[in-house]
Amino acid sequence: MKVPAMIAAELRRLTASRMGILALVALICVPILYGGLYLWANQDPYAKFSEVPVALVVDDEGAPAPTTGTQPATDETVNYGEDVAENLIEGNAFDWQRMTEDEAADALRHGAVDFTVTIPSDFSAALTSAAGDDPHQARIELETNDANNYLASSMGSQAVEKIRSSVAEMVGSEAAERLLTGLSDVRDNLISATDGATQLVDGARSAASGSTTLAEGTAKLADGSAQLASGAKTLADGAQQVSAGNRQLADVADRAGAAVQEATNALPQVRADITDVLTEQGLAPEEIDAVLARLDPLGTRIEEGNAQVQDAVGKVDQLAAGSASLASGASELAGGAGTLATGAAAANSGAAQLRDGLQKLSSGTAELRDGLADGVQAIPASTPDLRSLQADTIADPVKVSSDKVASAEDYGAGLAPFFAALSAWIGIYALFLIVKPISRRAVTALHSPIRITLAGWLTPAMLGAVQMLGLMGILALTLGFTFDHPLGTLGVMMFASATFAAIILALNVWLGSVGQFLGLVLMVLQLVTAGGTFPWQTLPAPLAALHHVLPLGYVVDAMRQLMYGGDSARAGWDLAVLGAWLLGALLLAMIGVTRMTHRRTLRDLQPSLIG
Repeated sequence: MKVPAMIAAELRRLTASRMGILALVALICVPILYGGLYLWANQDPYAKFSEVPVALVVDDEGAPAPTTGTQPATDETVNYGEDVAENLIEGNAFDWQRMTEDEAADALRHGAVDFTVTIPSDFSAALTSAAGDDPHQARIELETNDANNYLASSMGSQAVEKIRSSVAEMVGSEAAERLLTGLSDVRDNLISATDGATQLVDGARSAASGSTTLAEGTAKLADGSAQLASGAKTLADGAQQVSAGNRQLADVADRAGAAVQEATNALPQVRADITDVLTEQGLAPEEIDAVLARLDPLGTRIEEGNAQVQDAVGKVDQLAAGSASLASGASELAGGAGTLATGAAAANSGAAQLRDGLQKLSSGTAELRDGLADGVQAIPASTPDLRSLQADTIADPVKVSSDKVASAEDYGAGLAPFFAALSAWIGIYALFLIVKPISRRAVTALHSPIRITLAGWLTPAMLGAVQMLGLMGILALTLGFTFDHPLGTLGVMMFASATFAAIILALNVWLGSVGQFLGLVLMVLQLVTAGGTFPWQTLPAPLAALHHVLPLGYVVDAMRQLMYGGDSARAGWDLAVLGAWLLGALLLAMIGVTRMTHRRTLRDLQPSLIG
């Protein structure tokens, strides 16, 4: 038979029945199914990073707001940790979840988050330390758990590095602003110092002007003193005039006294004349004596009154002359005293101006001193070591402190759980290509579903255990991977292989060759939903739902916990889920075998399309 004929015959055999056509179409679609699902799942996982849960712990206690130059200290504080947290949450790069430190540690250990980012309590204090005498870097703490997902740890490192760069840029900008502000404040302080110096000059000028005024006042005082001297001279002249007047008055008094004396001296003669006249008139002597007796008292009173009048007039004239001179001298003396007072007032005003000028001089000097002092304070005291620390802190203000709850040693070790689990499924699938799922002779002869099912399951399960033991040897000895719990990891691999054997057995019992094909489909589905590479949270919603159902993801998780030293309790839960799959698959297979022992169909007699 020629080749074309042989090909045609094979095609006729494959398409001889409706099931054969469906199987052929399905096998042709396997690459499409595998490539389509895998590419769908990994088309743009970065766009789904916002679904990846990450714990964010903000313990930052804040710090006093940095001041520059002469700015007074205030009660204001800054909290860069809260600013960073708000930016992260608003950026939506991951599913950031605010937690306490204990909550984050528990969530990381149990797989509720893929990694944690902690902003410590001294974050703001460290970022503002560059301006002080203890500059040091701020820290951002990253904690990962490779038992959750190895690539998630890598993503966490990259995310924290971006956070560090962002914070460094923000703080560098603020530091530059503070530096420029400090220089500006220094300039302002120098301006204030210049103003103070100007006030100092003005004060000096005022002092000089006050001194001039004082000199003028002193000159006026001297003039007043001269005028006082002149007044004194005038008083002396008045006194001389009084003296001259007194002399003139004395002369008049002398002449009046002389006249009165002459009159007094003439009284006897007048008496004699009166006597003669009376005698000539023929009066008797007795009559003449009587007349004279009456005239004598009048003469006496005239003499006494004249003496008194003359004495009083003399005193009055002396008093009037003395008072006039005294008044004149006193007036001139008052004028001189007024001039002296004016000069003294001018001197006082000058002294006041001098005082004010000296006060301004003092104030200006104080401002100059304070301005220069503030300018000095704006530039902290520095040493070479301090300048080196400040430069390092400004250039790289944030460092990342990383820690891992569980750690994979390299990229290969990070992917080992996924490929080992996948190898377990492929190994069992391949075994069922040559191992008959159920012995039809046993079905016919035994009529015991439990024994038949166990016999059909144990053969591939034991062969699968040998496969896993060989794979463990390759991983540990040839590739050099280390295992935190080597026996536990091997146990998980063997248990997973036995579970997969039960699942594929059940598919074969119920669906035959179609079940074998569905085992291939399940492998493809689990390949993209197990979360072996990118976190399962990056999957489309339908595939993410399958992650919680299909067994391969639980195998990967259990191996990560035991291989990297993660949470053993999680591994126990994963094994419990696998145990449920194992028991469910065996039970389903037993039901199928029971059906086979009670009835046979024409399908049972048809040859398998596979193998």
